[in-house]
Amino acid sequence: MQRGDILFNPVVANPAFSIGEGPVVAVDEAHSNYHRIGARYQAFADLLRQDGYVVRASTEPFGNDTLRDVDILVISNALAEVNIDNWSLPTPSAFSETEVSAVSTWVEEGGALLLIADHMPFPGAIENIAAAFGVHFSNGFAVDHPELGVSVDEIEEHLGELTFRRSAGSLADHPITNGVRAAGTPVDFVTSFTGSAFQVDEDQKAQPLLIFSPSAKSLEPSAAWEFTSETNIREVGEWFQGAVLEVGQGRIAVFGEAAMFTAQLSSNGTLMGMNTAGAEQNDEFLLNLVHWLSFLDAPRRK
Repeated sequence: MQRGDILFNPVVANPAFSIGEGPVVAVDEAHSNYHRIGARYQAFADLLRQDGYVVRASTEPFGNDTLRDVDILVISNALAEVNIDNWSLPTPSAFSETEVSAVSTWVEEGGALLLIADHMPFPGAIENIAAAFGVHFSNGFAVDHPELGVSVDEIEEHLGELTFRRSAGSLADHPITNGVRAAGTPVDFVTSFTGSAFQVDEDQKAQPLLIFSPSAKSLEPSAAWEFTSETNIREVGEWFQGAVLEVGQGRIAVFGEAAMFTAQLSSNGTLMGMNTAGAEQNDEFLLNLVHWLSFLDAPRRK
């Protein structure tokens, strides 16, 4: 069981806003979310607050009233109640169709959504809200390694950290990777921690950020972390673990991994997230991402 790394202390050298005067970031905590700002997403909240953002929990079902004064909505690892203590199939949606409609309308009218679903069972819980924007996840565990075999055992042994590099073409050229603000910092690599893979309908014109290699696979077990010879293997070559798209007047960022945006400790004390060696640029990537979601690179579309 992971827990927040309370010793991680992010510092923002050139904040985008004065403390407490930036856009409002609401982090969903109304849908049995595995990541919350008072626990595993504390480092996420601390980093954004250092940048001037107002970060708060969203504790009510989504509707016009709950979204009215929100600039950026963050949904990280939501779960249906049936899956809170049972990470096995089926994995129904955590959101009602009324909530999906409310979020869709809010984005169309200028809202910004950061939608995150880690490995199975989390992709199943956001299937309907993701599909509303043309996003489709593999409800599994993404694996990308140059020595992947063809059997479940051979693929499983490579589960773990994934590093996306500009030099390899797996980290795409985009304002988010180039810095967004004049004072922003370009990033050359980003590290994630297992997670999932997704694809986006062509008509949505998504802009990829984190791209899997042609040989990437997704293990899709019936229960999380329980892999057998019967586990389905899905080809996810050139699918995404991170992408952004513009919808109406709003913007959406979608990611298939959550730990990359925070700092955690595993049950045995292993570092996981922005506090990890090899993830030194993850914090700048997150800042660039929220700056893009805040339209700091361009005026909002009319």
